[in-house]
Amino acid sequence: MLTSARLAGFGAVVAGALLVATGIFSPTLPQAAAVGCTGGTASDFNGDGLSDTVIADPNATVNGAKSAGLVRVVLGGGKGVSVISQATAGMPATPEAGDRFGFSRTSYDADGDGCTDLVVGTPFEDIGSGKTQLVDAGAVYVIRGTPTGIGAGSVIEGYTQGELDPATTTEAYDWFGHAVRAGETASGSPYLVVGVPGENVTVNGRTIPDAGAIEYVQGTTKVSVSQQDPGVPGDVEVNDRFGYSLAGTNRYFAVGTPGEAIGDAKFAGGVSIFSHTMNNGFPTALVGLDQNSSGISGVAEAGDGFGTSLSMTGSRPSDQTYNSDALLAVGTPNEDIGTAADAGGVTVIRIQPSGAYTEIAPIDAGIADVEGDPLAGDFLGQRVTIVNTDTTVVTTSATVRLAVGIPGRDKGAVADAGAVQVFRPLDAAVGNADKILARGAGLPGTATARDYNGMALISGSSNLYVGVPYSKAPDSPKGALYVLPWKDIDGSTGTGTITYLPGAGGIPDEGVAFGTVG
Repeated sequence: MLTSARLAGFGAVVAGALLVATGIFSPTLPQAAAVGCTGGTASDFNGDGLSDTVIADPNATVNGAKSAGLVRVVLGGGKGVSVISQATAGMPATPEAGDRFGFSRTSYDADGDGCTDLVVGTPFEDIGSGKTQLVDAGAVYVIRGTPTGIGAGSVIEGYTQGELDPATTTEAYDWFGHAVRAGETASGSPYLVVGVPGENVTVNGRTIPDAGAIEYVQGTTKVSVSQQDPGVPGDVEVNDRFGYSLAGTNRYFAVGTPGEAIGDAKFAGGVSIFSHTMNNGFPTALVGLDQNSSGISGVAEAGDGFGTSLSMTGSRPSDQTYNSDALLAVGTPNEDIGTAADAGGVTVIRIQPSGAYTEIAPIDAGIADVEGDPLAGDFLGQRVTIVNTDTTVVTTSATVRLAVGIPGRDKGAVADAGAVQVFRPLDAAVGNADKILARGAGLPGTATARDYNGMALISGSSNLYVGVPYSKAPDSPKGALYVLPWKDIDGSTGTGTITYLPGAGGIPDEGVAFGTVG
């Protein structure tokens, strides 16, 4: 049995990510490519060399169970749409109310056969333990891609925390799978990180509720990491929620702790940066960051939520021949700007192999030339996504793009319509080329009240994906997903925006929060 849901406020409504990566879930040796799987293309579940699109709806009703959740995979080249839920044949669970299957997602080639595999987090899953139900313990599922597609007919594996890492225990309200991130390290070793922000951590015999942890898998290593482990930044405290958000590249990964207390400022937030280099069986902790860290703009204040959202991309400095560094985007959606409460902010930070860091671009609506004004309740930074569009060259302003969600922004008299703001964060003046994407102005569709556009974001080297899962518009009452080429956003000629809607292009005409990505 696997059920129930508990949300951690506005910031938890659509957390998770459609992440394009390769990686591993359970330790397996690389295998020869399956017949029909070509490999080499990210997010390619049938291995035909064409990228596929993952669209979640964690609020969907499945077999009568409200908010059981599902995920749709749209195969490239018009080869069909797969619907995956806990009702899918071979799934080691059943759909139940409040499961929210699809709350988080990541993609990777788990078995080295050339077909991408899908990892789906279900953090509000109840787990049966004898006569006890472990409410919201959480689970993670791996659905294997095949040359004929993904879903029915796939090998499907389900894991609780204790099943993934037998050294840990599955417990109620752990939220195992709240965030997931997979990839391949620079040395070619696949990895997976699973956030467990509700984990209680015991220190000196005292249990600290909701301190949080992550499960880290690299090759045959499986290890639980929390702030009580040697070298990990921060102190174990109530409601830290270490593992609430995740980001990563082939050299680093970042763990968000938006509940972290900084001094007397509760829920000020922090971020821990790790290298994939293993040290005594653990990934190497490099540095911890918060708004009181040297060189980081702002002041750590109660309720800021620094680290609520994270995104990371590789970066190549001019004195290197490879992407030795990373650019980390950190969202602080509850930051007050002047007298505007919860106007929000974002910062971009360069991370180096030594753990040295440099703030590149602090961004908020109060900065000169940034379009818009800081307004209460905008929540700028609720979602962030940063991408280096060409990792084969020295990283410059020409190759790096940052998209920031502003779900509380009004569009004229339309309250909480939301917007997405795109920046070139390496520009000397970050507001010089920023652009606002709102429905009816940069995005298709019509902005309606409480759309909360900006709650669903992800990006790849070619495209920006903007979901509006809470759309109220007559043309998209069940949600929408827009795929915008970066070239078009930059003002060049691209392939044009693609719109995905329930009931169009072979997608079933069903949904509650269709378009949940990022």
